[in-house]
Amino acid sequence: MVQLTLPKNSTVRKGKTWPKPEGAKNLRTFRIYRWDPDTGENPRVDTYFVDLDSCGPMILDALIKIKNEIDPTLTFRRSCREGICGSCAMNIDGVNTLACTRGMDEIKGDVKIYPLPHMPVVKDLVPDLTHFYAQHASVMPWLETQSNTPAKEWRQSIEDRKKLDGLYECIMCASCSTACPSYWWNGDKYLGPAALLD
Repeated sequence: MVQLTLPKNSTVRKGKTWPKPEGAKNLRTFRIYRWDPDTGENPRVDTYFVDLDSCGPMILDALIKIKNEIDPTLTFRRSCREGICGSCAMNIDGVNTLACTRGMDEIKGDVKIYPLPHMPVVKDLVPDLTHFYAQHASVMPWLETQSNTPAKEWRQSIEDRKKLDGLYECIMCASCSTACPSYWWNGDKYLGPAALLD
């Protein structure tokens, strides 16, 4: 079950149900976590209906359609739409994943979308990853030379390049760390899976 870092004395309430698009026959229901710190109101879950006949197949396609055509106040991160940048990491149907790589056909029933769990929420589906990035930087995840800087570029051999395989693939989406119980309970001490990968 998703646990969110909520403001004190708050509970997630039922939000607004947006109207169904006119004439649409192939609808999908989305229940999306909403919270705006500027209003002082409790978080809520709004209900949206998306016409799948005029929408791409991925969850991110539906979120973009909702923002563009239904509710421009919906806030979420996105960038590459290719599963490379990690920007659109969120909790979809109880699983931390990327919205751009999760297909709507992989989810049965209503699509439930929340921000990454156990992180402070900036707004709606945007978590505050400041602490996560600081922990990652603390392990110094870069290569450092132990000799003087050369006068020209160093060439990397194929063999040297292969030594990096398995050590650089993390896209820093925070999905693994925010799904890790040890990180939930000891986030101030335990660096989490993403930082430990490096």
